[in-house]
Amino acid sequence: MIINNQILNGKTLAATIKNELAEELKHYLARGYRPPRMVVVLVGEDAPSMTYVASKEKSSIEIGFTSSVLRLPEDITEDELLKVVDALNEDDEVDGFIVQLPLPLHLNEKRVLHAIAAEKDVDGFTPTNTGLMVLGEDTYLPPNIMGVCTMFERYNINSDGKHVVIVGSSNIACTPTATLISSNAKHANCSITICNYRSHNLAEITRQADILIVDINHPNFITADMVKEGVVLIDVGIHRIPDASRPSGYHLTGDVDHAQVDQLCSWYTPVPGGVGPMTIVSLLQNTMKAYKRKFQL
Repeated sequence: MIINNQILNGKTLAATIKNELAEELKHYLARGYRPPRMVVVLVGEDAPSMTYVASKEKSSIEIGFTSSVLRLPEDITEDELLKVVDALNEDDEVDGFIVQLPLPLHLNEKRVLHAIAAEKDVDGFTPTNTGLMVLGEDTYLPPNIMGVCTMFERYNINSDGKHVVIVGSSNIACTPTATLISSNAKHANCSITICNYRSHNLAEITRQADILIVDINHPNFITADMVKEGVVLIDVGIHRIPDASRPSGYHLTGDVDHAQVDQLCSWYTPVPGGVGPMTIVSLLQNTMKAYKRKFQL
């Protein structure tokens, strides 16, 4: 079998979409509307979260949004954080906001996320938006899987009738992924198998996948013996691995051992430069949607 290895380049596609958003925004600004405003709530100083938030803020500003980060102390109480969420819900100048995860362990993530007003929930985590997604209604989709679906569409990856295996169990990525790509929609209509990384006979199951999506928070877990030739591979994971040879002191890798696996794929997302940039640009698309809904544009 001759495999034409092709990269699902999220970095390049995200840059294209940012340009599209910037051009669209110019028309609204010319008509006298203010720029969209997105706020990120960051609790504590988790290093990966801080890096990710900085990327979100930079991308927002690049396309003309007003963006700000509310940096809160790690020891903030749950009630204090909920007051911040309530204030953002009530602020008419804020079109969308997110509470960056993970939160410190003393905070109840579900309680905090559920307190976000559905119309400003540009991360797509509230029960209202999750329910609308399950029903196939127009809503804010979780940015990571929204980014994956956009890559399928823009790169014309056809999942119709294919067997998609998802390895993972998170409500943030895996459950929405299964819901969206098994629906009766463009670039969907597939059969779904969901596994946990501890599932028995996991390699036997993953080798059946036409499309393999992995989000398990275990670096380099998926190896060559776990995939079939020609698979479309989506690696959602990203990890900092200590590396004294790098000026940064680390290198980035995903949940897939790309040195082994990429050569077997027809299409694959690299790490970095795959799902990550698409997640950020999808957040911006959701913010633009919230802005347009507010002003009925």
